[in-house]
Amino acid sequence: MSRIGFGTTSENSDSQSAQLSVTPLAGRIGAVIEGVRLSADLPSGIFSHIEDLLYKHKVIFFRGQQHLDENGQEALGRRFGDLVPHPTVPSLKGTSGILDLDSARGTRAASWHTDVTFVPDYPKISILRGVVIPVVGGDTVWANTATAYNDLPLPLRNLADQLWAIHTNNHDYAARRSHVPDSAREYHRVFTSTAYRTLHPVVRRHPVTGEANLVLGHFFQKFDGLNAPDSRHLFEIFQSHITSLDNTVRWKWSEGDIAIWDNQATQHRAVDDYGSQPRIVRRVTVRGDVPVSLDGRSSRALPAD
Repeated sequence: MSRIGFGTTSENSDSQSAQLSVTPLAGRIGAVIEGVRLSADLPSGIFSHIEDLLYKHKVIFFRGQQHLDENGQEALGRRFGDLVPHPTVPSLKGTSGILDLDSARGTRAASWHTDVTFVPDYPKISILRGVVIPVVGGDTVWANTATAYNDLPLPLRNLADQLWAIHTNNHDYAARRSHVPDSAREYHRVFTSTAYRTLHPVVRRHPVTGEANLVLGHFFQKFDGLNAPDSRHLFEIFQSHITSLDNTVRWKWSEGDIAIWDNQATQHRAVDDYGSQPRIVRRVTVRGDVPVSLDGRSSRALPAD
């Protein structure tokens, strides 16, 4: 099932791809790729190599891609599959599926999450472009949900294998902030304008790599069959393994940077440390597969509360 040999030196295996420079950023996740100008017209050999590097490193970064505008970002995303707009937040005007994350409008994703897990077939890949970046602060951090699962003590791993969890969009990033401005309240209203609830396995089999990954994060509501207090205590145990510093990589943005991540094998969060400085990043997402548990059962939508 695995597309690439994890831990091998496949970066230099193809003549078309030899021009790429690949520098790992952390021991478990993340790499910078240099020597390529991203576009929808990448030769198939180079694109396939980038796709393999994505599944190996979970999140890959490209600097100096200022030539990409909204149309170029969407076209690049379509090389990975069908684009899917956000279920509730309208796309940026003039685009078919770009989510405009503007801090001035309350979109500070300062909570650990996997994108859009409140729907059954949440995105498989997300592509984020730095448009306006604070002088100081505003980094993004990613965590590897595959190594988090592998590092669980065996009793916890066995428990996770059996658990299912309800995910919902009926809460938002602003909920944990001590002061919520009006712009964030309005964004929360739009974000929750249509209610979604989905039942996911806590451990899913990755459709490409075959790895087992933990499926939790901000949109988690409760474990199926457990009450809310017990769910929260147990959630914090598993979530702490995902977001352990040893399991993360942190990216300091510059305008024109591109981050592409495997949304089926990661969580991420934006660091809300830049005060009133403007921060605008724009995201496209690629349609994903419905998760399948280790015993072969699929996620499913639930009636809204």
